[in-house]
Amino acid sequence: MAKAILAVDDSGSLRQMVVFSLRAAGYQVNEAVDGMDGLEKAKGQVFDLVLTDQNMPRMDGLTLIKALRALDSYKRVPILMLTTESSDSMKAKGKSAGANGWLIKPFDPGRLTEVVKKVIG
Repeated sequence: MAKAILAVDDSGSLRQMVVFSLRAAGYQVNEAVDGMDGLEKAKGQVFDLVLTDQNMPRMDGLTLIKALRALDSYKRVPILMLTTESSDSMKAKGKSAGANGWLIKPFDPGRLTEVVKKVIG
């Protein structure tokens, strides 16, 4: 069975790029339009990996990560930030919240697929 990934980003075009890249690599990808939507979808299904943006309406990425880490089913699920935020302080906040890795937008689809394969196989 294909590994399930949740892609959380308020940019429809970015979600399309993520979905296209990862589905082409054989993953099942679900989309969420912001952190609140992502949290609701994560409560309904346990994903093998969560990719989240930082800057989104209703709930940002750090808040989403903290909320996911508070759920027993997401204590060990890998979470990657996929964002334009690249400062060391923001990366430290991401790590503190429970993020396992960081990818900077705009991203290279090949690099995204490579990182996902390393993280979840």
